[in-house]
Amino acid sequence: MRDAAPDTIYLKDYRPFGYDVKEVALTFTLHPNRTRVNSRIVFEPKPGGDPVFFLHGENLELVSASVDGAPVTPDVTPEGLTCTVPDQTFVWEAEVIIDPANNTALEGLYMSNGMYCTQCEAEGFRKITYYPDRPDVMSTFTVKIHGPHSVLLSNGNPTDQSEGFAEWHDPWPKPAYLFALVAGELVNHAGSFTTASGKEVELNLWVRPGDEGKCAFGMQALKDSMKWDEDVYGREYDLDVFNIVAVDDFNMGAMENKGLNIFNSSAVLASPETSTDGNFERIEAIIAHEYFHNWTGNRITCRDWFQLCLKEGLTVYRDSQFTSDMRSAPVKRISDVIDLRGRQFAEDQGPLAHPVRPESFQEINNFYTATVYEKGAEVIGMLRALVGAEAYDKALQLYFDRHDGEACTIEDWLKVFEDTTGRDLSQFARWYSQAGTPEVSIEEAWDAGTYTLTFTQSLKPSATTPDPKPQVIPIATGLLAQDGQEVVPTTVLELTETTQSFSFEGLAEQPFPSVLRGFSAPVVLKSDMPATRRAFLLAHDTDPFNRWEAGRGIARESLLNTIRTGTAPDPDYLNGIRTVLADETLDPAYRALMLGLPAQNELATTLFNEGTTPDPAAIWSATDNLRAAMAMHMADLLPVLMDTHQVTEPYAPDAEQSGKRALANGMLSLLSRLDDGARAAQQFEAADNMTQQLAALGALLRTGNGDDALGTFEAQWKDDRLVMDKWFGLQVIQSDPDRTAETAAKLTEHADFNWKNPNRFRAVFGSLAIHHAGFHAADGAGYRLLTDWLIRLDPVNPQTTARMCSAFQTWRRYDTDRQAIVAAELDRILSQDGLSRDTCEMITRIRGTE
Repeated sequence: MRDAAPDTIYLKDYRPFGYDVKEVALTFTLHPNRTRVNSRIVFEPKPGGDPVFFLHGENLELVSASVDGAPVTPDVTPEGLTCTVPDQTFVWEAEVIIDPANNTALEGLYMSNGMYCTQCEAEGFRKITYYPDRPDVMSTFTVKIHGPHSVLLSNGNPTDQSEGFAEWHDPWPKPAYLFALVAGELVNHAGSFTTASGKEVELNLWVRPGDEGKCAFGMQALKDSMKWDEDVYGREYDLDVFNIVAVDDFNMGAMENKGLNIFNSSAVLASPETSTDGNFERIEAIIAHEYFHNWTGNRITCRDWFQLCLKEGLTVYRDSQFTSDMRSAPVKRISDVIDLRGRQFAEDQGPLAHPVRPESFQEINNFYTATVYEKGAEVIGMLRALVGAEAYDKALQLYFDRHDGEACTIEDWLKVFEDTTGRDLSQFARWYSQAGTPEVSIEEAWDAGTYTLTFTQSLKPSATTPDPKPQVIPIATGLLAQDGQEVVPTTVLELTETTQSFSFEGLAEQPFPSVLRGFSAPVVLKSDMPATRRAFLLAHDTDPFNRWEAGRGIARESLLNTIRTGTAPDPDYLNGIRTVLADETLDPAYRALMLGLPAQNELATTLFNEGTTPDPAAIWSATDNLRAAMAMHMADLLPVLMDTHQVTEPYAPDAEQSGKRALANGMLSLLSRLDDGARAAQQFEAADNMTQQLAALGALLRTGNGDDALGTFEAQWKDDRLVMDKWFGLQVIQSDPDRTAETAAKLTEHADFNWKNPNRFRAVFGSLAIHHAGFHAADGAGYRLLTDWLIRLDPVNPQTTARMCSAFQTWRRYDTDRQAIVAAELDRILSQDGLSRDTCEMITRIRGTE
């Protein structure tokens, strides 16, 4: 049986550490299995603080410890140590031995193909040395590294260097989770940036030999981020050097360690031949995100991990602003909402629901969630919409001035807005404490020139929010005349009551409402809007998001009607989408998004909320039939649009070219249904960039004619690990539902399937999890296969295992047979001896057992 359930940690129990850490000096003598870490830390008792001296430490071999030079024998447990110390300033010294080579959890100091690297967020530093490993303990760090490597890096600025030795000093106080160390045989792509005040900053992107040709875009993205943060937020970089390192084995996308960002290779390396347009945009956004953390996360950090959204939600919002400015704001907003609905709304509606600021956790790594990140960013956007752009800018300036160098809370964050604007934000604060997605219903009335909208908000009670209260919901609304002209421009209506009405007077005729423009709040809008109204908004709405939303709504209703009654696809949708796609005044990237259909998981959620048990196979069939109908309805238009939007200039990953390729490849996907992949085969052969090659390969796989192309692709790219991740994942994504589990299982037998590498594991099993019909196939093969591999991975990498467990979170909405299979698989995981704390918490929550 599994180990005893871990203790639950509660926000209400927060107590500050009883000592200030005045300075930290670390010395590393690197060895694959016996790295020695010597620490010298100056502690000062806080007046009235807890006198118990406890330092976190896990998987450490304690060699020696001393206080003010005198040897001591601490009381050591698997979680850390306690020791008797003076009631005045003292020096703690310790030597420990750690084993980076066998640290497969990729947390703390570990090795990736011969390179030493660290990942300390959230609680990895305790696996390096004994320390108060909590975000509210901040100090300056000096780090000495001894090792037989050409590159030895840590946080801050370099202060000394010789063969086999380097010393670094970070003058800015930081918590231990921001500590970083890298050592290996690396080469750098160098650059520089001159700040607004004239300081020259050295920039380096460190990679393995052979990856030098994939660095230029990442370097430019870093410079663009630095310039944007100066221009928009007034934030200058504060060290002499900024280093980024690409690492093959990394549990997440990247980490914002002060001055030494460590990146998953997939989140920084890019070239036209090996990376898609989507990869380039993702890399640009992640580099921006981690750089922006320098102020919103590093200079101002979290008091405790319950405040995680304080740094992550704000920084996600900032990187969304950046991408909107660098590319297309409407396309970025729509893409963010698609992601929010696909991931965060599902989280809100299942057993993993939690507030943006949780009240408790057992394993903090399990709360790096869509709710904390994406919904946390939506809360920032709502706050900006309510106070206005100018007040938002003033509040942010006050936030930086007031809290620089501090570890803060959500209350500190909201207080700067209250002090700047004079508003009472106590009701708005419920967005941080209440779990779930609010529903907002609409009623409209017309009376002799006065048009009235009445909104009613509701939030389902949940385990974490048993008695929900009304929230402040900004509803951006415009009114359109019957000829499509805008008669009332976008106005932010503040819904604060359960039911509230807003009237517009002096109108000549009853208008058409355009409600929740720009998706101004993360809510579900409930409306009995007829198809004709949606068709009108699709044709005329001046708000790009709501125009897209209208088309999405028509497609959703068409699909749901097909699933419910077997009716044919809605001709109004087919006509409307054809009109939009043919409109050359519209951004190609926007039209490509308009071509997309509601996710099958989203349709299953809608059916379940209606009281219908969703059938994944029926949802798959309805979606496939609608795409076939779209292809037939636009048969003459598809090759025309595809040819019109071919890019003939040299490849560039910019917004203009990316949009054209996205639209042309959307046409190719539909056209392949009519020509059996003939045009896709031509594109595959002629492609000179990964965007075109991968789109063609995907189209060929969908037609069942992709075997030869798969072999060609593998032979061409077998030595490029990131491209091969695409090869693995695409085969699962494009598989028929009745063969998805079989396809994934077969890929695990491939010689290049390295299941200990998070990117490769996610390529196969992340793709399995998002293949709705394939994962939820009635025979349960998808459930059993994923369970087998989660059990295998958990002892090696608990973090990746736990995150993959979320694939099961919607299990209770399906039929009793599927539920029985999933319940048995969840119980099988829980029955494993030594199950990790990470996975135990996730499966227990999903299963609904204690």
